[in-house]
Amino acid sequence: MYIYHQINTITAMEGKVKQFFQGAWNKIVDIISLSDHIDVIEASDYIRKNITLSGPNAYVLACAIFIASIGLNVNSTAVIIGAMLISPLMSPIIGVGYSLGVNDSQFLRKAAANLLYMVIISLMVSTLYFVISPLELETTSELDARTNPTIYDVLIALFGGLAGIIEISNKQKGTVFSGVAIATALMPPLCTAGYGLATLQMKYFIGALYLFFINSVFIAMAAFIMVKALKYPVRHFADPRVQRRVNRTISLVMLILIIPSVYSAVTTIQENRFNQIAKQFIKANRTMSKAYIFDYSISHHEKQPVLKIAFAGETVGEAEIEALLRNGEAMGIPRDQIVIQQSLTSSRENTSDKEIVESILERNDQEIRRREELISR
Repeated sequence: MYIYHQINTITAMEGKVKQFFQGAWNKIVDIISLSDHIDVIEASDYIRKNITLSGPNAYVLACAIFIASIGLNVNSTAVIIGAMLISPLMSPIIGVGYSLGVNDSQFLRKAAANLLYMVIISLMVSTLYFVISPLELETTSELDARTNPTIYDVLIALFGGLAGIIEISNKQKGTVFSGVAIATALMPPLCTAGYGLATLQMKYFIGALYLFFINSVFIAMAAFIMVKALKYPVRHFADPRVQRRVNRTISLVMLILIIPSVYSAVTTIQENRFNQIAKQFIKANRTMSKAYIFDYSISHHEKQPVLKIAFAGETVGEAEIEALLRNGEAMGIPRDQIVIQQSLTSSRENTSDKEIVESILERNDQEIRRREELISR
């Protein structure tokens, strides 16, 4: 009788545990389910209406570009964020991803054309601003930040695009789309490209356009993925020949988007990996016997990334340089990718102890000021 009672108790406990986990699982499914919260028909109408570059949109875009250019000019992050909030650039990019997802080649051409017009207007307005602006750039930190895409830019564009299309599909729309516009930062790269044209600095022009392209591609890819996942109504044609032609067009555009995006993602991952290794290398080898690493920079403009190191103090001997290069190889940086500069070092034979100490203290002060400026930004 006792054993029978224990078996019943265990069975009852198992039933309660199963009921608990089943209830928890049902709750999780209910939380992550989108079916009751989206309206793909209304979302389709919204996307189709908002890609048009009508008169008001063109003026709003021009004003946003002008504001963003001023923000870059005076190095004001707040002004740049304000410009991104009012910019209509996101809509045609979402439209490109949407059209790919629903097999609508006609709408794809319309969205791509409007995006191209917006890019041209943005470049014209930003270039004009930097040509006529009487303000001199005190610092280019905001501009420099828009010329070197990283893996973080790729991830931000991808997840920002996912959030954007989910928000558009949501029956109860909120402020998510504005946040996506800020996070993905489409406006500043175009203004930076305009600065490059105005000052004839191709580094800014090419680098900024590349960043804008990366952001646009991954936002469009994210929109395409969610349109497929949410089962937006796909366009079909009665004529099989037209259907095949549309399918070929969509497939070609997808290839054009996917191949550069994969290459960019791999490249940015490799660059990020080199940057992290380089920082670890600098940290581990900051000081030598009678010198120290005063500054360093990482360049990705050559075929292979290059770490440039500037020493201060006494001149570093060949033995120490060789040991430094071996340390670099051990950490994964080939010696031909390390460039050592000793323009800030001094020979002890030609310099007194007092002068060496004063030089090091002066450079320390410069380094502290430089770091304080970076922190204050």
